Amino acid sequence: MIQRGSGVAVWWQIVQTLEKDIAEEVYKPGGRLPSEAELAERFAVNRHTIRRAVAELEKRGLVRIEQGRGIFLQEYAVRYSVGKRTRFSENLRRQQLAGGMRVVGSEDVTAAGPIAKALGLRTGSALLKVDTVGEVDGAPINFSSHYFPARRFPGIAEAVLETGSITVALRRYGVDDYERTESRITARLPDETTAQILQQPRNLPILQVDGVNVDQEGKPVEYCISRFAGDAVQIVVNDTE
Repeated sequence: MIQRGSGVAVWWQIVQTLEKDIAEEVYKPGGRLPSEAELAERFAVNRHTIRRAVAELEKRGLVRIEQGRGIFLQEYAVRYSVGKRTRFSENLRRQQLAGGMRVVGSEDVTAAGPIAKALGLRTGSALLKVDTVGEVDGAPINFSSHYFPARRFPGIAEAVLETGSITVALRRYGVDDYERTESRITARLPDETTAQILQQPRNLPILQVDGVNVDQEGKPVEYCISRFAGDAVQIVVNDTE
């Protein structure tokens, strides 16, 4: 229910309520939401307030407004599950989608800031950075940068290039399995390189997921920054997988 006098703007409370409805799948992807008049009646506000709330949902890429037709929940090409075992190939396989990952670059870098801390390395330690693009039906949906401790994984860029898989490449170094210990999801505008790779305008937000993967002994093996096309992917947080 809307709480007037709570210090939180009414239109913002409506945004939060509709976001919750969307997350709980009250509305189906591609389905029509209630009309402005119906929403105004539900929340006991004027239509101007509803328009402001819906405009914010559209800005976030959750809905699309079709003049003369109504408000529709945005459809996503991929529902990408982020959990303990986040795997690009498994996400596609579950949805019976055709796609894969390809290496688009690699370089030697040094550890610093959050990456050094997450990997348990001293600032200045050697890292191998591998950049990959994930594609579905030939269209790019994510651009990822993978950081590996160079001392433990020498030549891993070549292994990823050869196998087309982070999971398979790590097995060559004795890492039979790994888990995600942390995922941080942020909406932001892409830089020029990311926009070009994802084939989208720079004023369209992306979803960035920063994650840390550890081996079965709990030792960090990878820090990953994945940038997803905001209008093509829905991030689903699943702590059980």
